[in-house]
Amino acid sequence: MKKSTGYLMLRDPRNTKGTVFNKSERRKYKLEGLLPDGIETIDKQIQRVQGQLKQIELPIHKYIYLSNLLDINETLFFHTIISDPATFLPLVYTPTVGEACEKFGHIARRPRGLFISIKNKNRIETLLKNWPVKDIRFIVVTDGQRILGLGDLGICGIGIPIGKLALYTSCAGVPPEYTLPIVLDAGTDNEKFLNDPLYPGLRQKRLKGKAYDDFIGAFVKAVTKVFPKVCIQWEDFAGVNAIRILEKYRDKVCTFNDDVQGTAAIAVAGFIAVSRLLNKPFKEQRFLFLGAGAAAFGIADMLVKKFQKDGLSKEEAYKRCWMFDVNGLLVKSRTDLADHQLPFAHDSEPSNDFASSILKIKPTAIIGVSTVGGAFTQQVIENMSSINERPIIFPYSNPTSHSECTAEQAYSWSKGKAIFASGSPFAPLTYNGKTFTPGQGNNVFIFPALGLAIYSTEAKRVTDEMLLTASEAVAEQITEEDFAKGLIYPPVKNIREVSINVAVKVAEEIFRSGLARIKKPKNIRKFIKSKMYEPVYK
Repeated sequence: MKKSTGYLMLRDPRNTKGTVFNKSERRKYKLEGLLPDGIETIDKQIQRVQGQLKQIELPIHKYIYLSNLLDINETLFFHTIISDPATFLPLVYTPTVGEACEKFGHIARRPRGLFISIKNKNRIETLLKNWPVKDIRFIVVTDGQRILGLGDLGICGIGIPIGKLALYTSCAGVPPEYTLPIVLDAGTDNEKFLNDPLYPGLRQKRLKGKAYDDFIGAFVKAVTKVFPKVCIQWEDFAGVNAIRILEKYRDKVCTFNDDVQGTAAIAVAGFIAVSRLLNKPFKEQRFLFLGAGAAAFGIADMLVKKFQKDGLSKEEAYKRCWMFDVNGLLVKSRTDLADHQLPFAHDSEPSNDFASSILKIKPTAIIGVSTVGGAFTQQVIENMSSINERPIIFPYSNPTSHSECTAEQAYSWSKGKAIFASGSPFAPLTYNGKTFTPGQGNNVFIFPALGLAIYSTEAKRVTDEMLLTASEAVAEQITEEDFAKGLIYPPVKNIREVSINVAVKVAEEIFRSGLARIKKPKNIRKFIKSKMYEPVYK
């Protein structure tokens, strides 16, 4: 794409350097007089950004500032995020992005991404071609029906695809020009939004049934025609829709659902690491889920595959995964179960008491994917502690307010015995004189690296084997020093190096399975690194 000059160049977020333009560039691109006389470095610019952020108190206001920076100077934005991932990732994604989505209609500055309405169902190709880049490799798409644990936010859910794709680039170097955030506007059932004069989406009840499925089908057909090498990541669709869409298209196009498969992969990575920490075979673990929706199904399904890989039969693997939902324990006598839940329903007495079910099933780990804040009560943690020397407590629901328990509760109620990891971040804390660093099962260790491998190899499909490979690759990178700090995931500050290692392993699996569109290079690591975007001025 040809670079603009003069004032337009300074307003081009992909090509501007701002005050870093040198004297000859300022003359060449007709920038003289449009910039202060001083010539700076990108580090000086970051210093200014950090100074601005220190003066902003609320995370949501920091989010707005950083979003504005992305619109103004893309290179500086990504360089800033990479300079301190542990600080900036929570500001550009969870937990701050949840509040940003809730307030999107009131804080939106400049539209970013595509908004595809059901009214344009027969014109989706045209809308896609309005995007200025013609070779898109990654689309993150949502319909806004189940944003994090916040419910139906309609098109205000666009903040999720924007944030996810920023992480693809920040954490794994997927070039931003190949990414496209999309929201499908099928209406909303959120009465607050329907009555809000600043809500920017369709003011109608959410589309359902065949009409909805036809809308999704038209979208997939158009996207794969306009962008033939694209990978579609489904994000924050309602559970039943998420599973149905994934099952329908996973073997037809390059696609995956991060809520189902990405969450599963990072959870399994944590359990593999815990098995190492406890010096205990993975296949001896037993799991009980609180929540039996798409996320629970995704994690349990991948656990079954890991159990099988480690030598258990499929039947034995299913017996090690139990689920508990709003109507109680999943047992075979229940008549209200969805098809995807049936394999996890066991011969057992019904139970509506999660804490007592723990004493009966004797899980080594409990996994919270219920979005019910505080659901892991003191009795729950104490029961887990009574049957396990080191109870594994994973409250995975986002955002923080929906976490099934806090890190402090898990450590104090277990008397410091718990092995803890959550979906949202918790700060280090001290209990009985010992400092604990709570683990965060953040999908950011999975999907950006998976994306880098797919982008680099031009993979035709996304398979469970690729995701399980990613899980094992993340778990391999936990050091003894990390374990000593209580970590069961790599430190976020190392995210770029972790992502490279994971991407290499996934790329090897892609080549092994014959799903790459390109010829296998002699040195995969060198090849992967050569494909990564680096936020430096050119």
